[in-house]
Order: sequence, then structure tokens, then C-alpha cells
Amino acid sequence: MSTASTPSVGLAVLHLFCRTTPLADADLVCDAVDRARSRGDQVVVASVLGHKADLAVMALSEDQWNLRRLQTDLVAAGLEVADSYVSLTELSEYAQGVPEEMRTARLYPQLPPEDKPVFCFYPMSKKREGGDNWFTEDYDRRKEMMYEHGASGRKFSGRVLQVVTGSTGLDDFEWGVTLFCVKPDDVKDVVYTMRYDEASARFGVFGPFYVGMVADVREVLASVGVPSADDPATPDG
Repeated sequence: MSTASTPSVGLAVLHLFCRTTPLADADLVCDAVDRARSRGDQVVVASVLGHKADLAVMALSEDQWNLRRLQTDLVAAGLEVADSYVSLTELSEYAQGVPEEMRTARLYPQLPPEDKPVFCFYPMSKKREGGDNWFTEDYDRRKEMMYEHGASGRKFSGRVLQVVTGSTGLDDFEWGVTLFCVKPDDVKDVVYTMRYDEASARFGVFGPFYVGMVADVREVLASVGVPSADDPATPDG
């Protein structure tokens, strides 16, 4: 057995954005997801809109080896990984004094939320260019800007669950942002609103956005043309 690759605190997170292939086998994909869940990992599956991918798989685990096993199993089941993101759950340096309940929710989120089927993921970093270098700003100034940013996000309580995971040194950007929303409009509204905050308007750098719908893995597979033998019909809404 490999030595566990476990974060000191929180969970390891892997986002996989996959395309189907002629070899895609719904039963094998479902088996891969079931095996991950039987190991105690959380797996969220979403049908993705647009050309970037067919489906998204978000997995959270105490052990990065488990994430590697899931990725291997999904590829063996006939999916092609078109894009990916590696990160860890974290408690922001500006939120160290939050109540234990909030700390637990950020480090050990329980996903997906039942009442928020709309999925969005995007990576982001803070700018480091000349006078707009986030990392040369005084801590108290950075904290002030992040408090403003957080206040904007809290206006969407009940409509949006935001899961921010840290990826400095792990992937190309510094954070991964996953949104679970009630309606598609909520994605647009929360991102638009928060872009007016100085922390975003002046310092935000964003990567590609992936948007889709969270559902049972078999429903997602049917929606992208990979029905299982006992469920040949695609979802009709």
C-alpha cells in the first residue's frame, strides 16, 4: 500500500473535466464513482454545457492517492480528461477567528448541497503587476478588501454555496472557486456583483469557467450520450 498523501488539515480536492469517447462505458464509470465513495470520498458529477467538456467530476478525499485512483478508473472507463484542477480545502488567512462551525464547513464541506443543482467552477489568482501587486499590499489593507468581498458574497446566502479551495504551488492559479447555485441566474449575478469589489476589480485574474448541472452519475452520463444498458433514454428535463 502507498503511504497516504494526506493534508495536515482539510481535504484534497480534484476537479476533472472530461469528454466522452467511443469506449466510454456507463457501468464502468458508475463503478469508479461507487468505489471512490466506498473509500469515504465525496464525488460530485455534473453535466457540462459548452464545448470545453462533457461532464465534470469533483472529488474530495483525505488521501490524494484516492483521487489518483478515481482518475485512473475514469480514464479506464473510457473518459478523456480535457482539463483538471488540483487544490486543497482551506481556511483563509483572513478568516482565522471564525466560529468552529464555519471553520468545519470550509475545511470539510459536505457536497453537493441538495437544493443547489447548478454547478460552476473557475480558477483565479491575485494580480502581481507593478502597482497592482496583491502580495505587496499591507495585510490590514488586504484584509479590509477581503471583508468587502465577503460581504458582497453573503448577499447571496441561500442562493449560492461557494467552496474556495487553495492551489498555490499545486496548479496554475492560486484558488479554485466552485459555486453551487439554485438557478443559473445566480451564477451570473454573484460573479457580476463581486467583480465590483476592489479585491476582484483591481487584483482578480480569472481562468476558464465551467458551468453545468449536478445530477446522479447515470443521469449525467445519459445526458452526454453514454446511457447504461438498463437506462437507454437521455434525460428530457
